[in-house]
Order: sequence, then structure tokens, then C-alpha cells
Amino acid sequence: MTVRAVVRGVGHYLPKRVVPNSEFEASLDTSDEWIRTRTGIERRHFAADDETTSDLAVHAARAALADAGLTADDIDAIILATSTADLTFPSAATMVQSELGMTKGFAFDVQAVCAGFVYAMANANALIVSGQASRVLVIGAETFSRILDFTDRATCVLFGDGAGAVVLEAAEGKGTSADRGILATDLNSDGSHRDLLYVDGGVSTTGTAGVVRMQGPELFKHAVVKLAQTATTSLKKAGLGEQDLDWIVPHQANIRIIAGTAKKLGLSMDHVIVTLQEHGNTSAASIPLALSVGKSEGKFKPGQILLMEAIGGGLAWGSVVLRW
Repeated sequence: MTVRAVVRGVGHYLPKRVVPNSEFEASLDTSDEWIRTRTGIERRHFAADDETTSDLAVHAARAALADAGLTADDIDAIILATSTADLTFPSAATMVQSELGMTKGFAFDVQAVCAGFVYAMANANALIVSGQASRVLVIGAETFSRILDFTDRATCVLFGDGAGAVVLEAAEGKGTSADRGILATDLNSDGSHRDLLYVDGGVSTTGTAGVVRMQGPELFKHAVVKLAQTATTSLKKAGLGEQDLDWIVPHQANIRIIAGTAKKLGLSMDHVIVTLQEHGNTSAASIPLALSVGKSEGKFKPGQILLMEAIGGGLAWGSVVLRW
């Protein structure tokens, strides 16, 4: 018998405040057309002043638990992917644990920026396969609006706030690519490219939160190549090929990156979940948000192969292949 981590439920949450591209026109040399044509983004959500990352995560977690027909008492562990935790410590995951009323198990954060959810899924999979947990609540949540320079049109128009969550559950499999659940993961990083996307503040440097800085053109060059490579690697680990793919659920950063990766993998955009027009780039929250939206729209059918892939600051990138 082989243990697999199967998706039991998904959910998401978006703050009430919607920020259309036009809102930036009053303060920046930009336009709705400029943003849409270069990124695919039309609007995004910003958290309220009294909303924290853990608040968003709790909403998404409750939605995922409801979708799974479970309660917090049924969960053994929480892994929260975020770069915008409420406090330096403790982890936002422990705050979610408390708010959900979960009194057993353990909770921790994962920080891999936009690749955070992929890293969190890989860690959750390892916990389940090793027998340390039977059910893991995996969350991606961000309040990137807190770390934006609203005078920099190259970055501030790109990001939004939100949260998505997935409940993974241990299930028996035969150890073949026909099993349901996570079939393979692939994680990578290269710290020599850290200056391509970073925040210019931190506890042991400036003592401030800092703001996002990015070298967009250079980051774009890395993204398409590395995303296609990690996707191919994960599929090979799973004993599958590009022809077996049914859906790509990508990190929602830029429509050109998403389309370029799909083209390299030979999949039409009809089989790619795209939500960035509504949400912008929500960093670690973007994949679980897209996964939840795709499920709510009835896109995924039992037995289909899904690929989740992302790249972010670090650089850090990776992918997950699972059978729905």
C-alpha cells in the first residue's frame, strides 16, 4: 500500500474592497489599458485597515473545512504560506489554529514568497506520506498591500490581497500514476537571483517592513523557462508526460508568463485556470485561490491531472502534480 495526500476540500476568501486599475490613474502615470495589456490584471482586492493576514487565512480555512465536511478538530496540522505574516513571531499559522479552535496538532508558516503554496503543499505531502499527519490544512494568505510602494507603477499595480486553503487527507493508493492525490512535487531555489524580486526591509537590516522591489524584465526571462522545467520534472517523477495534463493551475503573476508556460507544455489556455484579472498577484494565495475558483466553477473532473506551478522571490520555484 502507498499513502497519498488527496484533496478533500478547498476554499478561498477575498477582502471586500475592490481596487480597479482606474484607481491608480489619479496618482500614477499609468492607465487601465496599460496595466491590462501588459499584465492581464483588471482589478484586485485590498484588505481593510483592521484585517490581517491571519484573518484572511481563517476565512479561507473555514471555507475549505466546510467544503471537506470537516471541523478543526479533524485536522492534525496547519501549514500557512505567507510573506506578510501579522507579526515577526509567532507564526500566523498558530493564530489561525487558535481562531479555528484547534487544540491539538501543530501549525507553522512557510516563507517562499509567490512559490510559498507549492512549498507548503510539498511539506504537507511529506507529513502525510511519512505518517506524521493524516489531515493537513494548507493555506496561502497575503496582505501584500501593506508592503507596496504606491509611487512605483512597476510594482504597486500588480499585487492584491487574499487567501486560499486546501484540506489534504491521507488515502490508500497502489503506488502508480493512476492513484488519486499528489503524485509528485519539485522544489528549487537560487539565491544568487535574490535582487530580481525582494523587499527592501527586514528585522535584522532596516528594522522596518520595507516595500517590494522588482526587476520585471529579468524576472520574466527566468519565469517561463524555470516554470516549464519544473513542470516537466514533476510530470516525469509522477510517471506522466505533458500529454497527460488536463489542467494547469498556475501562480497568477502575469498573463504573458501563464500563456508562455502553457504553450511550452502544449496545453491550450482553455485548460488553464486564470484569475489574475480579478485578483491580481496575491503571491502565496494565488494558486489556492485559483484552485478554489476552478472547483466552484466545476472545471475539475475526478481522475483529471492538475499541475500547480509557481516562481517567486528567492528565486524560489516549484510544482505539484496531482490527480483530482
